[in-house]
Amino acid sequence: MSNAAEERLRRLLGGDHLASLRKRLRRRFERAPLNSAVESFRIGDLTAPEHAALASLLGRPQHYANSLRIDVRQVDAAFRNSGVASSLRDALERLDGPIANLAIERVQSQALWSDVIRGCNQPGLVGLLEDPAGLGLLKRLAKREPSAASQLCRRAEAVLQRLPANGITRSQLAAEVLGDAHALDSGRATASIVMAVCRQAVPRTYDDSMEESPDEEKQNGERDRDIWAKVGVLVNELARPALFLNLPTSETESYGRPPGEPAYASLRVLLRSSPAWNVAGREVYVCENANLLSIAADRWGANCAPMVCTDGMPAAAQRCLLSQLASAGARLQYHGDFDWPGLRIGNHVMREHGAQPWRFRAEDYEVALRAAPAIAAPLAGQVVDAVWDPALTKAMQRHRVSIAEEGLAASLLVDLGDC
Repeated sequence: MSNAAEERLRRLLGGDHLASLRKRLRRRFERAPLNSAVESFRIGDLTAPEHAALASLLGRPQHYANSLRIDVRQVDAAFRNSGVASSLRDALERLDGPIANLAIERVQSQALWSDVIRGCNQPGLVGLLEDPAGLGLLKRLAKREPSAASQLCRRAEAVLQRLPANGITRSQLAAEVLGDAHALDSGRATASIVMAVCRQAVPRTYDDSMEESPDEEKQNGERDRDIWAKVGVLVNELARPALFLNLPTSETESYGRPPGEPAYASLRVLLRSSPAWNVAGREVYVCENANLLSIAADRWGANCAPMVCTDGMPAAAQRCLLSQLASAGARLQYHGDFDWPGLRIGNHVMREHGAQPWRFRAEDYEVALRAAPAIAAPLAGQVVDAVWDPALTKAMQRHRVSIAEEGLAASLLVDLGDC
């Protein structure tokens, strides 16, 4: 373009005072449907200088109006006749640079992301990416770069090919597969993809509405630890071991304790050398509080029925043990505190592990109230529906009294003795 033509173009449509108009005109071309020409449109909210510029191009009267209908073919002809540009689009690109077509970019982008999915072979990963939410996760982690996403998928597939494992630590798995012992730490991109696939493949073990702790970071860490455990990978394997009493096995393993003495099993032991639990068809009593298990051991010793303590909301080791017992055919019976956290834990244990309530229904709460001390602890917190007995929730709302599990030890011990 000659300097004279460039100067004429700037007088027609250039300058800062028309920058907003040019931006809106560019947007019309950017948003044009695929393979469709922009022929006419109405543009509004015009300033006086903007109206004057458009009216001049269209050969319209200069009487101000805040909107005009633009006939693109007429404007294109005006630019061609003036010799400063071949079309309105050409003029806009000469003034402010190339105009992208968003429809074309979307098609190209979809093709690239389709290639990413087609490049995956692991069924769980393919299933994740075929879901819009799963593909959205990958795009966020890859910062919307298909090439980075492909590399991330290759790393995730390499890890998933090693699962389920048999008690390998997460850091060892990361080092062996990815060359970095921290590559599968919580928050790392590969770990996030692997976790998303594993959540689809294993039974749901966490429900945010049932989590007892308000500490979100702790919740997320425990959720991840439990999911890793489900696929045989150990994370912080010695934390919060599972407490139990008199669980029979078909082996001589007693965890260093004589019969009648409480014992602990770490997640490490449960995953690497799981005992053969001899509990088919047997009642196994599950309590919320370690104190009740201790009281039962003091009272009945080796004659106490098999017991497991969840120690509040069960963590990975407790969940692993309960799952193993349920798979071995145990009939799990659950009791907890008569308060809202106790009901949350009960919902989890009964839903996830098939437990039945053990003296933990509305009628048991009414009986417990009659024996409660005169100075009772008030029931506080957010109401929880007991999925196994809606009447229990209503009774607790009515009386507004919480009852600790240890306070009911006398009645619970009756079920535990002479076994």
